[in-house]
Amino acid sequence: MNVEELVRASLQEQADDGVRPPAGFAERVLTVRRRRRTRTIAGLAVATAAVVAAAVAVPALDGGDGVRPASDGQTGDVVAHPDQSPPRDLIAAGNTALAAFYTTRTTDQPDGDRLVTRTYGLLDQRTGKYEKASKKWAWIDVAPGMRTAAVLEGELPARRIGVLDLITGKLERWIPVNHPVAGVSWSPDGSKLVATAYSKNPDRLIDLPDDHPDNDPQPHGSRTGFFVVDAASGDVGAFRELPQKSAGEFGFFDGNPREDLEWSRDGELLYVQLAMGADGENRAWYTLAGAKTEAPAAEKYAGWPEAGLSPDGKLLASDGNDKGSPLLDPTTGKKVTTVPGQQLLAWADDKRLIAWGCAPEKCDGKGEYRNQLLLVTVGSEKVVPLSDFRKASATYPGRWTPMFTAR
Repeated sequence: MNVEELVRASLQEQADDGVRPPAGFAERVLTVRRRRRTRTIAGLAVATAAVVAAAVAVPALDGGDGVRPASDGQTGDVVAHPDQSPPRDLIAAGNTALAAFYTTRTTDQPDGDRLVTRTYGLLDQRTGKYEKASKKWAWIDVAPGMRTAAVLEGELPARRIGVLDLITGKLERWIPVNHPVAGVSWSPDGSKLVATAYSKNPDRLIDLPDDHPDNDPQPHGSRTGFFVVDAASGDVGAFRELPQKSAGEFGFFDGNPREDLEWSRDGELLYVQLAMGADGENRAWYTLAGAKTEAPAAEKYAGWPEAGLSPDGKLLASDGNDKGSPLLDPTTGKKVTTVPGQQLLAWADDKRLIAWGCAPEKCDGKGEYRNQLLLVTVGSEKVVPLSDFRKASATYPGRWTPMFTAR
């Protein structure tokens, strides 16, 4: 068992005893250890001997080829590239970094279907740059700490989950599943994965019979359930059935064909973001065993913004517009303040967020199509551009969508 596994095992034992560490704590401990180790200079013979002894006793954390993660060298509070879109070099702010991004493309299929596929730009920890990921990966999700990614082969759904080492660039292992899955998501502390199972590819639009009222290829609901996977051991938990509504009135599917399970901020519950929930409900909540449950108190008023709850649990991101985005009191749902930016994507820390928006001096009235990544601060109108305005490129056709995680 290596140091990472020992740390996570210790934290799991604490959790079993009723002491729960904060979200992402394991990765933060390991990251601090890595950074301290790389910066330490042993000046005394005794200290040198101790370091050598420790190196012999403890396996290296920085990958099998000894490569130091490039993100460890970017220690600045804000790492911005306002001249890049899509980004080529690491973007980060506070405790959060852009781990990857993707663009989507829809292509006609020989059978009359239409297929939506993703092209990923994935952080290469050897160079600190975003590199175009292999075409065989139809789905990628990066773990907190940006040293590991979960991948699925296309065409979806897939019969196994891959674990990719972002430091060495090598596939570490496969985790087989007995129900095909089309989406995977890491828990906030990086100890688990939730894998959402489908009987068909949710990203494929199905060609309908000629006598159907609408001849255009249509989305469909085919979710069957989910698994919770232990990341360290690869153990796949029991399959939990959670079928998706397949069709609405007149035989048309009226939901989101991809309704993946996502994690609550504390990693205790799962939710599905709803396209059209009953009585304005934004999310349906479930236990890890698949039972329908109430929303956690801190996320009862959570909506569509990906940023969600602040790290200290005192503010909740809400839906925004050209005039800014509200922040709510999570206990009451009432607005506390407003920050610049149209769409709140991730919290950098307790007081700063990363958002899609437009720096005031560059706004030209073209709305979201002129958006760039901004760092905004609670209680301030100041914005810091992190990227250039969103646009397509020859390598990444289509507008890019960012994917953030803890660094």
